[in-house]
Amino acid sequence: MNQLVEKNTSNDMLQNDLLYARIIEYSVETVIIHSDYKILYINQSGANLLKGNKEDLIGMNVLSVFREESKEKIKHRIANGMLDQSPSDLVEETIFCSDGTSVEIELYCHPIQFGGRKCIQTVLRDISTRKEAERLLNDREKLVSIGQIAAGIAHEVRNPLTAVKGFLQLLKESSSHPYLTTMEIELEKAIDTLQNLLQVSKPDLYAEPITRINLCKELTSLMFLFQDKLYNIEVELDLRDSDQCIYGKRNLFLKAFFNLIKNALEAMPSEGKIRIEHFYKDNSVYVKIIDTGIGVHKDKLKLLGTPFYSSKSDGTGLGLTQVFTTINDHGGHIQVQSELGIGTTFNVQLPIQADTV
Repeated sequence: MNQLVEKNTSNDMLQNDLLYARIIEYSVETVIIHSDYKILYINQSGANLLKGNKEDLIGMNVLSVFREESKEKIKHRIANGMLDQSPSDLVEETIFCSDGTSVEIELYCHPIQFGGRKCIQTVLRDISTRKEAERLLNDREKLVSIGQIAAGIAHEVRNPLTAVKGFLQLLKESSSHPYLTTMEIELEKAIDTLQNLLQVSKPDLYAEPITRINLCKELTSLMFLFQDKLYNIEVELDLRDSDQCIYGKRNLFLKAFFNLIKNALEAMPSEGKIRIEHFYKDNSVYVKIIDTGIGVHKDKLKLLGTPFYSSKSDGTGLGLTQVFTTINDHGGHIQVQSELGIGTTFNVQLPIQADTV
């Protein structure tokens, strides 16, 4: 009799586990059930997130997907989960997929009964898109703040420099001295720098109508301006979906892509390869400018686009500031990947219809 009761109880638990597995199998969230860190069950969304097969993932150590510095914290949360009946607070982490890529997620743990024993159910949500949106918003806010400060400085400094330039011209008329010419040239450089900074900070000061722009044609035309710099540079153009156009301020875009191509060529002082791609996807036009130049250190990537930051000894950094400002003001996004000694890729995404210019 006892054996029959135990058998029925075991069958009931098995049926309950199977029913529960069917319910969570089609959840859009990743659900992992584990005990002693060993994965007992993972649903299809979890297999998709981790980019692996369910059969391969079951039996794996659940801690193996986390960064080394996060494992003790996850252990602590799992231990607390075994003692508490309520779900833990959400925590944000980065996990590694089977193919080596990383994903930003948020997770919580809570105890459940599975397979006749107390286990932990961990639920993961992919928040990569949300985090990227937050980073883009922060970048835009940072650019606006920098622009306001830069515009104020440019106005305050440009006026006295212009006055000094006028007095220098009067001195040249009354007496000649080679130093006066040198001073005027250097002063002109300073005023030009401030003028560029002012244009980057407040591009609306330079009114320009919104027009329809075919970037394929414009990129092809821009390359002709660099013919004298392409002697040892291999150029590869992959301009697809040439009928797709964007809307915006044409001259600002021409200056932005001129600066990107110029930077790519200057990153290859002797020889190399530049590849320019144009294609349409998901109601956006994408432009990639890829070079095989010296690259940028990963710690310096986040500084790109900041006024007066430049990896070049004679650069002001205003060129890339103009690029980032133009792309952001037209509702677009720009991402940069770079590796020292390998090269740099600027990936620009622009909506077909600009909404924030």
